[in-house]
Amino acid sequence: MGEVIEGLKLQQRHGKARVRVGRVWRDSNSGVHSFVEWNVSVSLLSHCLPSYFRDDNSAIVATDTIKNTVFVKAKESQKELSAEDFAIALAKHFTSFYSQVTAAIVKIVEKPWERVSLNGQPHNHGFKLGSEKHVTEVALSKSGALKLTSGIDGLAVLKTTKSGFEGFFRDKNTLLPETRERMLATEVTASWRYQYDSLSSIPSKPLHFSERYWDVHRSLVETFFGPPKEGVYSPSVQSTLYQMAKAVLSRFQDIESIQLKMPNIHFLPVNLSSKDGPPIVKFDDDVYLPTDEPHGSIEASLSSVQSRLIGHFDYVSYIMRGGEGKGDEGRGRKEGKKIVVVFVSFEKDN
Repeated sequence: MGEVIEGLKLQQRHGKARVRVGRVWRDSNSGVHSFVEWNVSVSLLSHCLPSYFRDDNSAIVATDTIKNTVFVKAKESQKELSAEDFAIALAKHFTSFYSQVTAAIVKIVEKPWERVSLNGQPHNHGFKLGSEKHVTEVALSKSGALKLTSGIDGLAVLKTTKSGFEGFFRDKNTLLPETRERMLATEVTASWRYQYDSLSSIPSKPLHFSERYWDVHRSLVETFFGPPKEGVYSPSVQSTLYQMAKAVLSRFQDIESIQLKMPNIHFLPVNLSSKDGPPIVKFDDDVYLPTDEPHGSIEASLSSVQSRLIGHFDYVSYIMRGGEGKGDEGRGRKEGKKIVVVFVSFEKDN
């Protein structure tokens, strides 16, 4: 919603981005330290319109104040907490302390510091940098309405077999051969929305969201790879993506929707021919050329039909039941135990 000023519609927000904060918690009994590094961004929706057209800044919460508040709240957090809980604490402060603030949006990216293990023993105060990042975003209004999403950014996974791509549409520009044996590599970006819609509905269990993050992480990885010995066959990135998203929704009742982006990162077979003699290198499912551009781009969002997320669909919607699909443009339905693909975007080739 915007405000009409002098015949013009104005929509505005302000805040502070990329506030980096590290926090250590020290257990005096065990000697074990816990550590997080967060990159915090805060946006405030507030009644500060006079600053735009009357040169009156009296209602603006200074962005320097916002930055300082991040450090103050980190100091006040005497017990270890998740990125989600810290984002909620910040949003709650800004919407309750300032009368002019109507809503706060807090995004946190957690740097992947992991505890070091030496000779199988976790180190009390040693950490190393991992790969994928834990991301969360909280939107909280003064009325108490809450939207909470979490995610994973940069989960790189690869399997050297149990992947193929056959039966795809062909035309005069199609050169890609069909195969039942190829490498499958991707860098997963996952984002899921929790069902909690108010502060009172948030679980009181300490580190609940940290545990749920690793639960979802484990579910995605296990579904991608399959059992350790035999694995699981992937007929397409689309199929694997759907199974991964479906596994999350099936296992975790507090998650109402999930979006996955899974670019198909290609490893191309290497064949080197000689001008006169036998091939210098003949591909035998062994030597590949790693590439990252161009890559296939595959993404989709799944949600429970009961989810509040169902609404206008940007592209095309399918209501799935028993393997049968029925196109449904527009609004979703609240019926049955079904899963809805609320957004599908398949770009480029596989």
